[in-house]
Amino acid sequence: MSSVPSPMASTSSHHYEDNSITDGLVLPLAGHCFHCGDPVPQPPFHAEILGKSREMCCMGCQLASESIVEAGLEQYYLDRSEINRTASLPTQLTRLEAYDHDEIKSQFVYAQDGMSVAELSVNNLRCAACTWLIESRLDELDGISQCQVNLTNQRMRVIWDESKLPISRILAVINEIGYEAKPYRQDTHEAMLARHNNQMLVRLGIAALGSMQAMMYAVPMYFGASSDMLIFQRDFLRWVSLFVSTPVFFYAGVPFFTSAWSAVRARQVNMDVPVSIALIVTFFASLYATITGQGETYYESVSMFIFFLLAGRYIEHNARLKAASMANDLVVVEPVLVQKIAEDKEAAERILQRLEQNVLKQQAFDKQSEQTINQAEGLAVDKVTTIVLSKSVPDFMQSMDSNIHQLTSDIAQKWQQTKNQPADPSKLDALSNVEGDAEEKKMVTAHSLQVGDIILVEAGSEIISDGILLSQAATVSQSLLTGEGDLIIKSQGDYIVGGAQNDSQPFEMLVTALPEDSQIGLIDRLMNRAMSEKPKLAQQADKLARWFVARILVLSALVFIGWYIVDPSQAIWATVAVLVATCPCALSLATPIALTVATNRLASYGFLTTRGHTLQTLAEITHVAFDKTGTLTYGKPNLLNIALVEPIEQHKAYEVNDFGNAEPSEQKDHLLAIAAALEVGSRHPIAHALLTAAYQLHLPATQALQHYPAGGVEAMIDGVLYRIGHVDFALDSTSNPTASNDFTIDLAAERASSAVVLSCQKTCQKNESATWQALACFYFNDKVRDSAKSMLDTLKGLGIESVMLTGDPSPQAMVMAETLGMQSAYNGLSPTDKVNHIQQLQANGAVVLMVGDGINDAPVLAAADVSTSIAGAADLAQVSSDSIILNGQIEAITAAKRIANKTERIIKQNFRWALIYNGSVLIPAALGYVPPWLAAIGMSLSSLFVVLNALRLKRA
Repeated sequence: MSSVPSPMASTSSHHYEDNSITDGLVLPLAGHCFHCGDPVPQPPFHAEILGKSREMCCMGCQLASESIVEAGLEQYYLDRSEINRTASLPTQLTRLEAYDHDEIKSQFVYAQDGMSVAELSVNNLRCAACTWLIESRLDELDGISQCQVNLTNQRMRVIWDESKLPISRILAVINEIGYEAKPYRQDTHEAMLARHNNQMLVRLGIAALGSMQAMMYAVPMYFGASSDMLIFQRDFLRWVSLFVSTPVFFYAGVPFFTSAWSAVRARQVNMDVPVSIALIVTFFASLYATITGQGETYYESVSMFIFFLLAGRYIEHNARLKAASMANDLVVVEPVLVQKIAEDKEAAERILQRLEQNVLKQQAFDKQSEQTINQAEGLAVDKVTTIVLSKSVPDFMQSMDSNIHQLTSDIAQKWQQTKNQPADPSKLDALSNVEGDAEEKKMVTAHSLQVGDIILVEAGSEIISDGILLSQAATVSQSLLTGEGDLIIKSQGDYIVGGAQNDSQPFEMLVTALPEDSQIGLIDRLMNRAMSEKPKLAQQADKLARWFVARILVLSALVFIGWYIVDPSQAIWATVAVLVATCPCALSLATPIALTVATNRLASYGFLTTRGHTLQTLAEITHVAFDKTGTLTYGKPNLLNIALVEPIEQHKAYEVNDFGNAEPSEQKDHLLAIAAALEVGSRHPIAHALLTAAYQLHLPATQALQHYPAGGVEAMIDGVLYRIGHVDFALDSTSNPTASNDFTIDLAAERASSAVVLSCQKTCQKNESATWQALACFYFNDKVRDSAKSMLDTLKGLGIESVMLTGDPSPQAMVMAETLGMQSAYNGLSPTDKVNHIQQLQANGAVVLMVGDGINDAPVLAAADVSTSIAGAADLAQVSSDSIILNGQIEAITAAKRIANKTERIIKQNFRWALIYNGSVLIPAALGYVPPWLAAIGMSLSSLFVVLNALRLKRA
């Protein structure tokens, strides 16, 4: 049955079919949520309601509306008379319970150490007491492990046991105490903050208008008191003042009253409690005087008080938003829609299984390396003393993934072959679960992606997740992850990290990690963790502010009693002045605003703090300990020289192509080709150096290639068995202990940092055991970072001692330390030795910053007071340090120290100012010399001073 569309429907930007069921349907404004009326992000969420796709502002509204539809309660939308977030829902459903659905939880809850972690946006936070109220209330719940609220960013991070407590209960408790929490999403979070900012601006405007009008009527009463103003004229001005002040009190002042009531209801106090008491007492005392005609009225003081408080908080709120917005620039909002063209779950599973095996191998290698590396006691040196630990094994087997790369290459090639063949299910053995062919593309949401999906990444777009390149080649930029703008050329089968950008033609990729588990997702979580955690200094400030509020209330009561005995007419106003003037708002802001600005300033240098205590500890450091490879050096060794060994004519290797009679340069090229062939597929820096040096040579085919943990690589080439690795492995010292003793590696003479030996198995006579003959020694040098020397000189000028702790046993490591001017250095150290050195420094009272590569140095990074990693995109997942240098620029350490020192100074300045102000204004206010409106100005200016002082860190 058709009917005329409703007027509301015809004027809206939405279009609905003519149907009587939608007559009278209340529609939101264009660009607003159909469910709650809030502004929607771009692109918005959608839900099917009453036969049409409706725009939603968040996943909570989306699922709540879908649940209403699924329960057959769509009549709710036809019956409602308004759209707002507080409109009652059907009794059968609650909006918060929607967040317990697995599909929704997976979008904002992730697992960490057996617990669940959620990042939430929190609205209506006003002061440090608000954050403390939420934290203390949630801590009372069984199952909550940790809850930390960030006032500056209006965000919180909660860790809990989901088997004991659903997420909906956590959100409900937050709502019960007067705050609104939603799953964090950058675009909706910014929309929430913008909405809150607009509301503050409207309240501020009403307060400004009301205070001006109230003051205009108050001035005649001031002068009329001394000029015999008629009673009816005075009463008329009082009633008019009441009229213009009422909207200010009951609308503009509502945020203070609701915040105070939430705190009192939770049996706590916050900054708004004394403020609300002062406002309520002043307003109703003035109302009583107006009605009875006895006493004084202070409507102008109430209005001005609210105006100055709102003005201060509005400026403070915008300053905090500006400071917090810098952090959002580090992490892009992931694209909502991507093109899915097929899926191959089996291939992804094979890759992940092989990766897991690789991790187990690496763990076994680390354990074996620590057992086999010779132990030695490090001796402190003044001017670097050379300590050579013979028989130490260089860290050669950092990564052993040639088999994985071969697997990914095979999968990529089979995908291309399958894609180019006519669709024939009997021939799709490479793709076990292909959903459609390459021509049947479909757009899917990022959160619906699964491991094993094959997606098309358009040119110029962000790469949504980690994966394997299936196309022939691609050019990507990882500047967001590493800070380096150089384009990186990827080949078929290579690993691509989420957060990189496709700077070439479109390419196909096999997804190997969910978007939230990608490298860019990890960076976002690390940043969130840092912004959520509170250092001890901030916790102490919050505790002091709460203590101060409680004492203010007690003191105000004593002031009231004292004045009531001396002069009852002044009792109320002196009490109000004390409540207002001494409110410790500036004290509560002293630390968090400075920490937020400093953290984001560090991020602009590429120094990403991942722990809340990082800044405070950086300001206290006395020593900086450095790893060498990949930290003081670039971690990219170059081949310096190939030292040939005297040939053995009867060996088969020298009989091939008359090799024994060849020129030395030809012999070196031949052996370099063999060495490079052994390293094909390896991601170790030494392998990269050999392959780079041999890029124009023909590499022979290898057979039976095998990696040996803590040793090297072995393979068969043209019937000859070769090895490359450290000298003990290459010459098989376990079978022939004297072999390596007779072989000399002279790193000092070659000015090299490391060396590996290429050997081959000698021809054996009957009843003789196989022996190995060295063919050549390859010497490498890892270049020192260009800024290392200036960085160390700066630290020395600050009175900070630098120490080098390296596992490199070569004398060249010590020469490098001496050249850089380091006060002390130790080489040939195992991971345990490094930890022992750090603990020895700490036992002597040192506060140590450890700088490492984030993988091999995990134990010593954890042992230091504060740590940082110079991390690349490939190893971010294994970073266990307190901070990360994303751009590879080691001089960021000096910038971090400078900013940390300035942050400490500014926090102390803010503390001193807040304490001096509160202490100095207390006595005049208690004695009645400070009127309420002047007390409001003083408190607002005190808070503004703290905020503006902290913003100076933006120029640090």
